Amino acid sequence: MNILIINICSEPLHYYEFVKPIESIISSTNINYSTKDYDKLSISDIEKSDKIIISGTSIKDNKFLEDLHLFVEILKTNKPVFGICGGMEILGALLGGTMKERKEIGFNEIKFTKSFLNIQSGTQLQVYQLHNLYIDFSDLLNDIDISAKSYDLVTQAFKHKFKPMYGVLFHPEVRNENIIKEFIQAT
Repeated sequence: MNILIINICSEPLHYYEFVKPIESIISSTNINYSTKDYDKLSISDIEKSDKIIISGTSIKDNKFLEDLHLFVEILKTNKPVFGICGGMEILGALLGGTMKERKEIGFNEIKFTKSFLNIQSGTQLQVYQLHNLYIDFSDLLNDIDISAKSYDLVTQAFKHKFKPMYGVLFHPEVRNENIIKEFIQAT
């Protein structure tokens, strides 16, 4: 198995905060991975991978939003895709969700109302958040299951009903790394 990690950080230093922890989690499972900067991503990279993880980045690093067209090929694949924070924003925007502003920084409790990557409905988790944007999925509920929201009703986790596509607005590479491991090990 080969996991493709897509780095959306435009600042080289952010790699160590947002991508390196994902690489460490995958390394601990003895599964192969490769990391590619999103602006150097090719169709061949997607084809060679078995699963794809789109990283998050810092709260002010939103250059990737100007380059959403570079991610369109990911929607065409039926390979499992997992978006973290900015990665979830990318997936949500490509699926037709509406980008909205809401700053959430630090630890927060969220409740899962639907199962998500082996997290059962009713589970409460403390998660780490670092974002100022989120996706409103209200027009996509025929295709999207919202699995968790924060206290102010911001979608924190979703899964696509027909594709193996998942997203979390929080950072499981900081807290709850088992979510990344579940994605890697899920079929």
